[in-house]
Amino acid sequence: MNRIVIILAMIFACGQAFGQMNPEEAIGKILDRWHQAAATADFEGYFDLMTDDAVFIGTDATELWGNQAFKEFSKPYFDRGKAWSFTSLERNIYLGPDGKIAWFDELLDTQMKLCRGSGVLKHEDGQWKIAHYVLSIAVPNEVVDELILLKKEKDSLLTEKLRKP
Repeated sequence: MNRIVIILAMIFACGQAFGQMNPEEAIGKILDRWHQAAATADFEGYFDLMTDDAVFIGTDATELWGNQAFKEFSKPYFDRGKAWSFTSLERNIYLGPDGKIAWFDELLDTQMKLCRGSGVLKHEDGQWKIAHYVLSIAVPNEVVDELILLKKEKDSLLTEKLRKP
């Protein structure tokens, strides 16, 4: 009887060891789940993967959202059945020395064509959560001059407004 218990305990322990992911794999899965939640309009699933004090920085210069404000902004998109669709094409994940902070960058296929996402995750209460995310549109260097001309007027107005006391 004792042998059976020992063998079952060993099998269970081996299964546990093989079933555990390293932090980089776990973070990659979190990011994939986060993107999938947006694509399937899973509002709760999306925001459950973010810290309560998370920050989301969008592609527009005025988009610097605290978590609650980002929820309010995003809700109508989720309510219509699909928020946005981001698929990671390349991803790099880096762990801090204490293993409780990680940062990443990823090249994304989106409805805006290629974008770059980057951010920070915290390990809280036994799970990784997104604390800071930055989305930027990837612009090929050879068309930057054209883009500058397109956004020059709006950027000038915003710059002027932000410089005023």
